[in-house]
Amino acid sequence: EVELVESGGGLVQHGGSLSVSCAASGYNVTLNCMQWFRQHPGQGREWVADIPGTGVAVYAISVKGRFTASQDNTKNTVYLQTNSAKVDDTAVYYCAARRNPDCTGSYYWGQGTQVVVSS
Repeated sequence: EVELVESGGGLVQHGGSLSVSCAASGYNVTLNCMQWFRQHPGQGREWVADIPGTGVAVYAISVKGRFTASQDNTKNTVYLQTNSAKVDDTAVYYCAARRNPDCTGSYYWGQGTQVVVSS
């Protein structure tokens, strides 16, 4: 059984550091595709980044150059972070594990973690 547990987030100041993590069990993050999504208040879920198992991270235009997605193979955990948080980054952040290494197929979702960026 695949289980994803997000942590981190909380209250961050505008211009400060934001970091969330996602620990996976029953799923090898090194060999597969992990993704980050976020959901702004009152909006749908927005794709943020892909961390393909054998490739380079890919980012949405809204966060490219500002966010970094990474993985720690020893902890089977993926991360999403920025050192220049904006108020618009306020959202619930979700990680997802895809069934296929090329980021296709069915999703497994974490429970989400709330991030609030204050002005």
